[in-house]
Amino acid sequence: MANEYATLAELKGARKIPLSDTADDAALNKALTRASRAIDDRTGRRFWLDGSATARTGATRGRVVRDDGDGELLLVDDIASTTGLIVELGDGSAWTAVTDYFTEPDNALADSRAITGLRRDRGLWCTSRRWRITALWGWPAVPDPIAEATLLLANRRFMRRDSPEGVAGWANEGPVRVSRFDPDIEDLVSPYVLPGFA
Repeated sequence: MANEYATLAELKGARKIPLSDTADDAALNKALTRASRAIDDRTGRRFWLDGSATARTGATRGRVVRDDGDGELLLVDDIASTTGLIVELGDGSAWTAVTDYFTEPDNALADSRAITGLRRDRGLWCTSRRWRITALWGWPAVPDPIAEATLLLANRRFMRRDSPEGVAGWANEGPVRVSRFDPDIEDLVSPYVLPGFA
């Protein structure tokens, strides 16, 4: 499988399934994929790294944050590396390269985090209507909390096959239902949620 945030071996280890036991591998892989995509949906971003730099375009309007002291910040999709990074402004048909910017947050790549903004020191992004950025999109590495949340959610989804009606078991008080919300998973992914996806 591709672009999962944890491995089959890690999930098997968490479930105490021997690596040599392959009976449930297809279901476990499916649970990993579904859990990874659910985390993408919850956070509004993805944590895998593209294989090569590709171009994306967009409007500057609605993406620029003004700061009188530090210039304008262009909010961008997660960028995993400055290798191959090309930033251009234009009207959609003609483009001009921009080099007078720096990446934010400071030390993002050194901390294995994604670049989320490009700041022009005392410069303006809004001199053009559109931007085109060629970059290696995604995250430099899957953050440990995201990998852990993926394992928890994949395990939970794998076990749902034993509780198709939402009943996980029985207690003296009656049925024990599967909750819709897992506070541990939420605690792990919430720092990575983009504004507007909460």
